[in-house]
Amino acid sequence: MAMSRIWMAKAGFMTAAAVSFVFSVSLWFSGHHEEGAFVGLWVPSILSFGTLVLGRRSSG
Repeated sequence: MAMSRIWMAKAGFMTAAAVSFVFSVSLWFSGHHEEGAFVGLWVPSILSFGTLVLGRRSSG
């Protein structure tokens, strides 16, 4: 049960990062370069936050 919750959390963070990446690319190629770059910065932030949250979960 606990393992499936962790897997779901990982999938959620990966999905959020993927959606952010796709949104960033779509903004960039539609001519909104500054907005695309800004949204592109969300990807490592989302993944870092996921690592922080899941790292605390697994260590105690």
